[in-house]
Amino acid sequence: MNDKILIMLQLQNQLNDATNGEEWVKGVTKNGKIINWRRCIYMECAEMIDSFSWKHWKNINQEPDWDNLQIEVVDVWHFIISLALENYSKKLKGGVEDLAINISMLESFASINKESRVFAPQDDVIEKVENLMRISLDKGDLDLDGLMGEFFDLVLMSGLDLNTLYRLYVGKNILNQFRQDNGYKDGSYIKVWDGEEDNVVMKRIWEANGDIKPEVLYKELAKAYLSLTKS
Repeated sequence: MNDKILIMLQLQNQLNDATNGEEWVKGVTKNGKIINWRRCIYMECAEMIDSFSWKHWKNINQEPDWDNLQIEVVDVWHFIISLALENYSKKLKGGVEDLAINISMLESFASINKESRVFAPQDDVIEKVENLMRISLDKGDLDLDGLMGEFFDLVLMSGLDLNTLYRLYVGKNILNQFRQDNGYKDGSYIKVWDGEEDNVVMKRIWEANGDIKPEVLYKELAKAYLSLTKS
């Protein structure tokens, strides 16, 4: 079992429990709202395509926004592993550790478990994103291995690998937890900290200490936010 995969699954499970209630794996939030992870995936994929100048009538020479694409890749990963966890629960396949073991054994996973910083051609990336959309739009039984395979291809095509995916995922996950704990739902949360978006602050903390633990990152965010709200 790969430790990074296990940690990401555990963090997503905890975030979903905190945000949606512990029955979220049944497809309903604690407030009775229907959860549709497949829709989350294809809607996020549509946003991902907007990282490119795909429109033939507008900004035709604009360079791809690779930074934004990578953030969107991480965001869709939140939804893919949420769908996988839900699927494992509903189909009685096992829990978080079972899913982590099975992902670690996928041939497609082995491809991202090595350093990569290469961006694929724009049209190839868009085609890969649309493959993810096709799988998530399928109303039949979930092709989870296929979905994971297409996603791991996309990870590499976006200039990411397991280490960078993990780093960006953990940072965004902890920030999402912090937002939920500090009034994000009721609108009281402050997203801009002294002229910087919280995403930027989180990224800077990560860069200052690449080996920072998730719980320590949360504490550092809390410290920075407390100084902001007290001023």
